[in-house]
Amino acid sequence: MITALDHIAIAVPDLDEAIKRFLEDFGLTYKGQEYVESQKTATAFFPLPETQIELVASPDGEGPIAKYIEKKGGGIHHLCFRTDDIHADVAMLKEKGYQFLSDAPGPGAHGCQVIFIHPKSCGGVLIELSQPGDDHH
Repeated sequence: MITALDHIAIAVPDLDEAIKRFLEDFGLTYKGQEYVESQKTATAFFPLPETQIELVASPDGEGPIAKYIEKKGGGIHHLCFRTDDIHADVAMLKEKGYQFLSDAPGPGAHGCQVIFIHPKSCGGVLIELSQPGDDHH
């Protein structure tokens, strides 16, 4: 069952510059960076009450974030919904005809299990489902 909007991810061409903007200009609390090898993506989180802003970048110019930035130059990349049973939600959504970008959930930031719903199934919006691990938030 979906329990919350976990985060909004913003693709950025320069992660350090974006971190500085959100930290210094907007005064948000910075939680730190993590590299997600399976997505070839560097992440930086700024927790807010009940949600987070996640900055995502491709330090080595590879992976889906690199392709997104090359095509669009940055911007809102995806919405992430927190779930308490990712496998049940995936099964239920597949029954309803939703398509996913992978066959099964895989590792994400903070020890979460994640999977992305294909944008064609959601009116052009990339949606991530995330089941928290032990070190989430």
